[in-house]
Amino acid sequence: MKKLAVLIVCLIVTAVGYGQQASVKGCVSDSFEHKTLAKSVVALLQAKDSILYRFTRTDAAGKFAFDKVPPGDYLLMITVPGYADYAEKLVLADTSQVNYGNLFMTLKARLLEDVVVRQTVAAIKMKGDTTEYKADSFHVMKDANVEDLLKKLPGIQVNSKGQITAHGQTVKKVLVDGEEFFGDDPTLVTQNLRADMVDKVQVFDKTSEQSAFTGVDDGQKDKTINLKLKADKKKGYFSKLTAGQGTDSFHDYQAMLNFFKNKEKISGYGIKSTTGKTGLNWDERGNFGQSEADNFSYDESTGDYSYEGGGGNLGGWDGQYDGQGLPAAVAAGLHYNNKWDDDKKSVNANYQMLGLDVKGSRSTQAQYLLPDSLYYQNSGTTFNNSVTHHRADGKYELKIDSSSTFKIFGTIGNDHKVTADASYTNSLDRDSVLVNQGTTTSNYTGDNRLLNGTAIWMKKLPKKGRTLTVNLSGRYTDGDTKGFLNARTVFYKEGVYSYEQRTDQFKTQNNRNVQLNARVTYTEPLSTRSTLLFNYGAVLNNSSSERLSYNAATDGKYTQLDSTFSSNYVYDIFTHQGGATYSYSGKKIKARVGGNVGITSFNQEDRMYHINRTRHFINWFPQASVNYAFSQQRRLGIEYSGNTRQPSIEALQPLRQNENPLYITIGNPDLKPTFSNRFTIRYNDYKVLAERGIWAYASYNISNNAISNLSIIDSAGKTTSQQVNVNGNQSFYTNINYDKKLKKLNLNLRPELGFNYSRNVNYVNGLLNVNKIANYNLGLGVSRYKEKKYEIGINLEASYSTTTSSIQRAVQPNYWTFYIRPELSFDFPWNIELRNNGDFTMRQKNSVFTTNNNIFLWNASLGKKFLKNKSLLVKLSVNDILNQNLGFYRSGGSNYIMQNENTTIRRYGMMSVVWNFNKMGGQK
Repeated sequence: MKKLAVLIVCLIVTAVGYGQQASVKGCVSDSFEHKTLAKSVVALLQAKDSILYRFTRTDAAGKFAFDKVPPGDYLLMITVPGYADYAEKLVLADTSQVNYGNLFMTLKARLLEDVVVRQTVAAIKMKGDTTEYKADSFHVMKDANVEDLLKKLPGIQVNSKGQITAHGQTVKKVLVDGEEFFGDDPTLVTQNLRADMVDKVQVFDKTSEQSAFTGVDDGQKDKTINLKLKADKKKGYFSKLTAGQGTDSFHDYQAMLNFFKNKEKISGYGIKSTTGKTGLNWDERGNFGQSEADNFSYDESTGDYSYEGGGGNLGGWDGQYDGQGLPAAVAAGLHYNNKWDDDKKSVNANYQMLGLDVKGSRSTQAQYLLPDSLYYQNSGTTFNNSVTHHRADGKYELKIDSSSTFKIFGTIGNDHKVTADASYTNSLDRDSVLVNQGTTTSNYTGDNRLLNGTAIWMKKLPKKGRTLTVNLSGRYTDGDTKGFLNARTVFYKEGVYSYEQRTDQFKTQNNRNVQLNARVTYTEPLSTRSTLLFNYGAVLNNSSSERLSYNAATDGKYTQLDSTFSSNYVYDIFTHQGGATYSYSGKKIKARVGGNVGITSFNQEDRMYHINRTRHFINWFPQASVNYAFSQQRRLGIEYSGNTRQPSIEALQPLRQNENPLYITIGNPDLKPTFSNRFTIRYNDYKVLAERGIWAYASYNISNNAISNLSIIDSAGKTTSQQVNVNGNQSFYTNINYDKKLKKLNLNLRPELGFNYSRNVNYVNGLLNVNKIANYNLGLGVSRYKEKKYEIGINLEASYSTTTSSIQRAVQPNYWTFYIRPELSFDFPWNIELRNNGDFTMRQKNSVFTTNNNIFLWNASLGKKFLKNKSLLVKLSVNDILNQNLGFYRSGGSNYIMQNENTTIRRYGMMSVVWNFNKMGGQK
């Protein structure tokens, strides 16, 4: 009986083991020619003793497969005559289905010829849609930060403001070990985290929470960088203290403290600075519901095309420092992140505050085009603005079980803003005869509040690939602003005084917005590679805007309502939206096609004039994409998306705004939603042995019912502008980066080619105006370094800008701009270091601005390190040595071109002490 029982147990164990066996397959190819290698020997060895378990040979197509492999630790070894052996550790679970795809073999002759070491071979890898850089393969100076590292990575650029572009697209987030670090301010990571702590830099398109859970692409993507820390840098502390005092009351005091213990991270920072460091950057404008622009323009300083004008908030300032004026900032922040209970629970929380004062002035020269003439405008403004920000955000994740996850996100914020402006302006006709002149002063105080939250429940159903997701979110913003506007404008006829206009008003603005969103998503697998995604959602968006203007009564009090410049408006949007998407994920091809359709209702109520109207629209959201992998390191992606954008309450509200007495804007309650078609294509190719990379990106956008302006400019130089829908707006953008290492010369070459183009329609004095703006860019970066000695680099760029307007084709203010940006760093004996960087800009004169503008910005520092571990740096630095920073830039729009000079941070010297102290991993 015992023998029978033992036999039964053995049979059961054998059956279970047989049902719990894995498989391994792949394809062996040549790394240089990408041809498959037939009859290659592929072996599986037991990892514990290197005893051969099984071997096979690849077929005519280079493919191999091992089926029914028991769970365990193995070594996969591939040998081909004339090629370097390939070996990799392999851990198989009971249900593992491992598909290596292409495994590339390297000829021994080529391996020896290029003297390729392991780190160089692994410098850049492409894993699916992720480009991964091995940080130690790219040289940076000792104590460099992550921003210095990113500047060395092929396909990545960092501008003077710390904004990052990767493979032609703006980076939205920078993560640390997959988690947000101080929310939406990447510069806190890139400028404070040390480069030598980073193991890998991963660049990818971050998908939505739902897509990450289901594995099905839903089309929502943000270009993201993830910094994977080295294993020994995840435990311990590292901190940086800076104390700098300079000439002309400039100072810079900073503290950054970080404590990491495996998955727990605690960080804090403090800043008190007048050098432009604020600690809150990038996305703060949108967080408090401040309106975006609606009129097209090109900004030379950033190279960006944007939309401007049309409504906005009293005071105008967005609460950020953008290089205009002299700033004084006090900032602080705290960050906490942790995972526990076998990673079933995690929390991420941040708090940040900022007190910012900005004072300064700006002067502007502009040319405005009319159908039968043109005129010039000169203006100047002095400003004194201040803001206090507070923001806290958090995320909690609970993995309820192996099949379901619950996540909750929340943000709360408040800002208090005070603005004061005094400006003058004068306008001249084309014969330089005075048309008008005036002065304006304004003082406003405002408070804005923000509260939003999201809850997501995601469930994997019993059938593999079948999932259910429920997403609930809400957002509340409100703002209250009040203040005074005082203006006097004098108008002239043929240079002789004609009449004047005075404005003396007290203004109030009260905005409210509530958004509620519910969405359910279901995925159904059709096969191991195909999936259908279904979704349905409902969105309620309620907005109100009350803008009132009061004139002074006979007693001097502002009690007389001016209905001409007042409005009380309510705007409700309710949308039902549903759709389906088909996704295919193959070995080389990934494809997606589908979309949503929405039924939207507008309910618009003008409470001042008791007018109600309801409108209904059908909105479309089509999408399609194809991604093809030629090889592991070469990929092509093509994508199309259609999107409907509803007009904002600022655009619809029939309010005449007179904050600028010479530019009156009027909302248009008849505006329709804008539908945009966007096509993108991207191509990445990196050759490991040749150390050559190509990153190309292009996008094309064309819009129907785009929101533009209808402007009437009278003979007195006064503009009245109303937003209208137009067709024919389109834009094109492309960027190509090439990276090549010349080993014999020890040089890195980084050529770059870029092109921006836009075609935008507006109306000027009743005539259709087609405005075309193009910008051509050609750049070259060259760098060289010698370990512990020097690092030298230079970036050269030539840019040609063109502007044409159909109402004045003869006026074409085209011009060249050349940039030379050298960087020189030297490490001398006795722990002395010298750092230099420059920015030489040569800007050509044109038909509007008749003088060249050449500026050379040169910054340098000389320092010496102390203490046994060289952690204390004492340095003398000089900002803008030649004192040439005039805050100068040019910009162009629908029927104008202008150039500006601003008060900005110029020359100062500073003595600083920087202490980096840390204890990481096994350090003592």
